[in-house]
Amino acid sequence: MAEPIMTEILVTGATGNVGRHVVAHLQTADAPVRAFVRKPTTAQLPEQVRAVGGSLTEPDTLVAALKGIDTVFLIWPFLTAEGAPDVLEAIARHARRLVYLSATGVNPAAARQTDAINQLHADMERLIEESGVPHTLLRSDTLAANARGWAEQIRTTHTVRGPEIAATAVVHEQDVAAVAARALTDDRQTGAVHLLTGPEILSRADQARTIGEEIGHPVAFEPVPVAAAREQMLADGRPPALVEALLSSAENRPASTVVTSTVAELTGAPARTFRSWVQENAAAFR
Repeated sequence: MAEPIMTEILVTGATGNVGRHVVAHLQTADAPVRAFVRKPTTAQLPEQVRAVGGSLTEPDTLVAALKGIDTVFLIWPFLTAEGAPDVLEAIARHARRLVYLSATGVNPAAARQTDAINQLHADMERLIEESGVPHTLLRSDTLAANARGWAEQIRTTHTVRGPEIAATAVVHEQDVAAVAARALTDDRQTGAVHLLTGPEILSRADQARTIGEEIGHPVAFEPVPVAAAREQMLADGRPPALVEALLSSAENRPASTVVTSTVAELTGAPARTFRSWVQENAAAFR
């Protein structure tokens, strides 16, 4: 009698801030994992991980990657849900379960969300529900890794300049990945909606100050009016759609006071602090 074939977990965005850690956590759990990446030859993933080339913009490449897959971790890297129905249709035909990385700002009761990024995730959640594939939603707060975008400013000016955005409970990407790995390997998580946050509410000024304390010289946050920020971001060559999505968050996202215990409950360890993230990544800011 032939041995049963062990199905794999497909991780999209496997070279990104969260996806790379999801792959590592699944490996630690001895779960068979397959990475869906644009360029397998330059993905720099562990040798034991099978990297399959393709793009979510080309559903045919995803279909090939889904062969033998049981569960999919989906990160949607675009600013709109255009193209998502074809991707979700392919997943529904080939996989048994889906885990989607969403955002804590999504209000499922609202007809429209506060900003473009939350609207994208709300649209994706609706399309996932309509696809019929059993799923788990991970609504993540602001990732600590986003602070890497300030690295050059901090190294050269010791100041972070940008539009103010409402304070949130910044979450370490390792914690998001650990919860994702749990959801991907535990059928009991099907149907769950998990809110993932760090342990404390932090403004941009709080984050800048923490970085300064850990790298040995003060770092200030200097708020910039949205109009000036738009002009500078466009001058820097950022795509206009991305600029407007980011600035809509600055203009419209309400302050959050939500701090959850979900990370601790699902991983057995308390959520990491932003300070711990800075300590791990201090070299980027020096």
